[in-house]
Amino acid sequence: MVDYKDQTGKRRSKQFERKKDAEAWELNARSEVVRGVHTPDSSSIDVEAAAKLWLAGVRRAGREPTTIAAYDQHVRLHILPKCGGVRLSQITAPMVKGYLNGWLKDLSRPMAVRVLRTFKSILTNARDEGFVAQNVALEIKPAKASRGKPKAKPPTKGDLKVILKAVEETEDQKAAAIVSLAIYSGMRASELRGLAWDCLDLKNGRVEIEQRADAKGTLGPPKSEAGYRRIPLGSSATKALKAWKLKCPPNDENLVFPSERGRVLSHTVLMNKLVGPLQVAAGITSPGGKKPRYGMHAFRHAAASLWIEQKLNAKKIQNLMGHASITVTFDTYGHLFLDADSDAEVARAIDEALFGRAA
Repeated sequence: MVDYKDQTGKRRSKQFERKKDAEAWELNARSEVVRGVHTPDSSSIDVEAAAKLWLAGVRRAGREPTTIAAYDQHVRLHILPKCGGVRLSQITAPMVKGYLNGWLKDLSRPMAVRVLRTFKSILTNARDEGFVAQNVALEIKPAKASRGKPKAKPPTKGDLKVILKAVEETEDQKAAAIVSLAIYSGMRASELRGLAWDCLDLKNGRVEIEQRADAKGTLGPPKSEAGYRRIPLGSSATKALKAWKLKCPPNDENLVFPSERGRVLSHTVLMNKLVGPLQVAAGITSPGGKKPRYGMHAFRHAAASLWIEQKLNAKKIQNLMGHASITVTFDTYGHLFLDADSDAEVARAIDEALFGRAA
């Protein structure tokens, strides 16, 4: 039996079957007490209880149903089977590394990383609630993948020209307005589906992002604080929107792109009835010629690539895209910033900086 005092001075004890286990545990416990991060088992809870506590907080915070469902799946299918009954006070960094290795073995790498992120959030919340003194998972990270993250691939300029020509010629003015706005604004599909006419200034050519629609068609705030933004529109997008406004049926939410019943348009209908057919009619298809070549996110990439080509600075592009941090912008489009500058331009810039003249 190990008899000791915790960091509050309270006397504690813990029993073991073997002396060497007791000695090893005592050495670690006394180190934790000195650092103020020791949690007695009797003051802790197990992972399952901590997960329920965290999920309840996520629901109270009003996160989107799809997000909550994903977190619940992480907990039920991947976290609890490995360590649901383990007390938080007993979890060590090596144990977390072992859980991660198991997830990497059983799941795709992106899913394993998301599960680890959820696990870290559970432990952080438990720490903040006083059920454990530290989050031992914070420093655990998966080894870098041998292959880099897939880079954003915007539509080619040739394809964009064909699509925009189809926008001008189609009789489906709703599809024309959606595609044109997507290409010129870089808006997320959820933001397009939740867009209200009150947020469009067609006289001055700009759009204010103030809400979005989730997967179930519920209107709510943008994805993050950075999602609130103003985006200038080109004359082509403004023209398409003006034409559509004359035909847009009235609806209770004053939506720019309502469904046939006047509700929020689903993403499936958006692609299968509007954006997809316009591409197919223009010959912009995947191999086989039956499916559209690009999804909505590709048009968001298109806007970013065009802004980068026009030499807009990265901070401005971050703002236009609604990214929460400049890191996201560079992680997604860093290769496009590099491609925008030719070697000759780089050499000329150095010459100008050193000698005040171009090479």
